[in-house]
Amino acid sequence: MKKQILKFSLLLMSIAFLFTSVDARAEMKATQQKHCISSKEVKLQRSMSKLWIDHTIWTRSYIVSALSGLEDQNKVLERLLQNQVDIGNAIKPYYGDAAGNKLAGLLKEHILIAGKVVEAAKSGNQENLKKFIAEWYKNADDIALFLSKANPYWPNNQLKELLYTHLKLLTDQVVARIKKDWNAEIRAYDVGENHILKLAEALSKGIIKQFPKKFK
Repeated sequence: MKKQILKFSLLLMSIAFLFTSVDARAEMKATQQKHCISSKEVKLQRSMSKLWIDHTIWTRSYIVSALSGLEDQNKVLERLLQNQVDIGNAIKPYYGDAAGNKLAGLLKEHILIAGKVVEAAKSGNQENLKKFIAEWYKNADDIALFLSKANPYWPNNQLKELLYTHLKLLTDQVVARIKKDWNAEIRAYDVGENHILKLAEALSKGIIKQFPKKFK
């Protein structure tokens, strides 16, 4: 009798283990499917990250050239402005040519004001510096508002916070370079590079959420 009970218990345990394993595998498969990233999503995320990393690289190059009065200043500015066009072009497949051109225009303004900020800081003109920094942040507000109206997954406040931090870190780079505090400038750039990837990620995720069918 005891042997029969033992065999029956073992049989029940085996059945329970079998179903538990099946359930666990099914749950794992569902989780994997839920978090599966398509190749189109990866392509967008990589291209967006590349564009914004280029933004930080060429912005720093321009800061260095402008503050040092190097001969390549205008050429670097030309390349930096092209980056803004490239970022605008990146959203055209989703929002159209007019929206892409609008974003490029706002980003070009961001760069041109940055140039004024650099020149004012270099000359020590505090009145102009204060005025241009105010214009810089107003431009950031305009960019955030424009993007938040285009995509419900790009909250205005979140974008403003990301852009404001970007401006602060750029300012830190300029100030550190003027002071010839090279370590501080390098730190500001490194932090800025990591931060810009957060902005790129937010933009990519917003597009993917708004247009899921384009990424299957």
